[in-house]
Amino acid sequence: MYALGAGVFAFLVAYLFDWASLKGLPGGKQVLIAVVLALHGYALYAAVWAVERFTLPTALTWLGWVLLPLSAFLLIYSWIIELPASNTYVQSGVGDRLVTRGTWAMTRHPGVLWYSMGLIALLLVSRSTVLLFCVPVWIGMDVLHVIIEERYFFPRMFPGYEQYRQQTPMLIPTRKSIGLCIKTLKPREAMK
Repeated sequence: MYALGAGVFAFLVAYLFDWASLKGLPGGKQVLIAVVLALHGYALYAAVWAVERFTLPTALTWLGWVLLPLSAFLLIYSWIIELPASNTYVQSGVGDRLVTRGTWAMTRHPGVLWYSMGLIALLLVSRSTVLLFCVPVWIGMDVLHVIIEERYFFPRMFPGYEQYRQQTPMLIPTRKSIGLCIKTLKPREAMK
């Protein structure tokens, strides 16, 4: 179960990423994001390529193949296209603004939705027994991560976060938030 442990450790390092962002540590964000990506990449690889497999109806495997690229696209869209990626992941300190449009109007943490969808899709495609155990733990760690961000980091990082918290659901979209997402879903250049 090295895969499970590596994935859990990746989330623990992600907490340090938020702390380094808040403290403005030079170079801290870059090193920590690299460690998170390496650990989680290893964890996914180890879990997917584990020998033990379970059986599924073919239709569910095909559903996984549809959801996998969709979740990857949505994750990249939310985390890299909609967010100011350089400020968020590379430069010291926190991002230069709070993003409340597009997928960030649907929920305060759309990445949790896309990550969960991606893990479930990968599980359906790979049928890995190891991944079957990892998926609920990693999704739980992701939810715990955003709860900690909500409580300890984001209100101190972003002015106006309390108002955003009151207007936008944390994880489960509502009809109103989905409508706002669709209404404001524009590339960053169009938002300026």
